[in-house]
Amino acid sequence: MNSSLTKSRVFALLALGILLYFFVIPAVFTHNVVEMVAADKADKLSPLTYKVWDYYQKGRYVSPDTPKGSAGNLKKMIENDGELSVATAPIWYVALEAPNYPKESFPNGIPVYYHFDGFSGDVHEMETINHFIGMDPMERGAPYLRAAAPYALVGVAVLFVLFILYNSRILNWLMLIPVALPLIFVGFYSYWLYWFGHHMHAWGAFKIKPFTPTVFGDGKVAQFTTHSYPTIGFWLLVAIAVLSLLAMVSRKKAMQQMAEEK
Repeated sequence: MNSSLTKSRVFALLALGILLYFFVIPAVFTHNVVEMVAADKADKLSPLTYKVWDYYQKGRYVSPDTPKGSAGNLKKMIENDGELSVATAPIWYVALEAPNYPKESFPNGIPVYYHFDGFSGDVHEMETINHFIGMDPMERGAPYLRAAAPYALVGVAVLFVLFILYNSRILNWLMLIPVALPLIFVGFYSYWLYWFGHHMHAWGAFKIKPFTPTVFGDGKVAQFTTHSYPTIGFWLLVAIAVLSLLAMVSRKKAMQQMAEEK
């Protein structure tokens, strides 16, 4: 077998594995958990949803406001009215340091993690501060993207499968989609930060001029200090992008070699 063809399939298979494990599986099997619980439809969640959600919460950030003994257990979180989060890998995080939040409880500030399909962390606390300065709730940001995320991720996974099974110039060019995933996320993230900062409401107790929150690095908003940085999910997307690019290059080389052999 052509060695370049084999390499292209191996690279694509590795990228597919990362995508499936950290993004597709949790997005599909825990889709709309937060929304269904909020709508008092927890009884419609399947036993598999509970198991998958619990599994992916291992090692995740636990808020000081999480009901005691409920962390990482969807059933207990629902019973004790805990704040739920999505299960996919977090891609970016923002931490906000405020004078009224003690270092003992929030040593690194109030963190919120952004995912393709939702949020995690101390979302309620962050929403309280956002309301204070007249900013809309985070759920207003990228609503269609978050709703479509599971389907889009499955679509990318199918693209990988087709790429592994078939040799096609079109499929090779379509691999630019997973290559661009980190940039796609940063693009949407940056746009919505701009949107939130330029659509402030008059009902805010603290009036500030329109601004763009810091996309990357440290910043200041009124008396608050902000930190905005990529987290594990972003680096997983970078790994997928690099592997996809290597798969493309190897596939192109293989197709050239096979054309010369004819």
